[in-house]
Amino acid sequence: MLIDWFTVAAQIVNFLILMWLLKRFLYKPILDAIDARENRIATELADAAEKQTQAAQERDAFRQKNDDFDQQRDNLLSKAKDEAEAERHRLVDEARQAAEALRAKRQEALHRERQSLNHELSRRTREEVFAIARQTLKDLAETSLEERMVEAFTRRLRELDSEAQEDLAKALRASPDPVRVRSAFELAPEQQGAIRNTLHEVFSAEIQVRFETEPDVISGIELTAGGQKVAWSIAEYLASLEKGVDELLNEKEEAAANADAKVEQPESETKSP
Repeated sequence: MLIDWFTVAAQIVNFLILMWLLKRFLYKPILDAIDARENRIATELADAAEKQTQAAQERDAFRQKNDDFDQQRDNLLSKAKDEAEAERHRLVDEARQAAEALRAKRQEALHRERQSLNHELSRRTREEVFAIARQTLKDLAETSLEERMVEAFTRRLRELDSEAQEDLAKALRASPDPVRVRSAFELAPEQQGAIRNTLHEVFSAEIQVRFETEPDVISGIELTAGGQKVAWSIAEYLASLEKGVDELLNEKEEAAANADAKVEQPESETKSP
């Protein structure tokens, strides 16, 4: 079989032309379209990734804002709770202080009332006792209360024990001033003389005496010299009466304090959380 080389060459040339035409007008546009599509897809994927990144960032920012908001809300609630608790404690403390101040005022008022009552009771008792004693002595013995007081005082001077008598004697010798004898009433000359004679009898010496009237000496007679004192007073007999009155008033104050405590206890329980 003979080969037609012209035909072969022509076919080769046609094939090459066809390949060039296919590449030029078919493959190249297809490849360009494929590249363009790949580039577009890559761009879209990059945009989608960027948008996804932005969305993730926005999501994280939103989540952070929510966390910050929750933290601020918790802080505000905690602060409000602390402020409310502090205000409750302040109100409770104010109420307690007001109650304590009221109780202190009540106790002070009771104390003043007790002092006033003691003073008034002592004054009234003294007046009544003096009036009764004077009238009784006058009716029974035709003598005055003052005379009996002087007799009681001089008897006390004579009945001093040895130690007290020695201390008073030393004070009389050491003091350059006259002995002071004070009484709530003015002593008559014979009563003054009775006191001087008793001092001379007890201490075996002439003693200068200065008599003074002093209302503060509660219905009695008082002798002072060099820091030593000998006294007789009806206040000594009123001491037991005043003690009884004090005990009665103390019981009254304790009862009032217990009543206040019972009233305050339910209030404290109500205020407690």
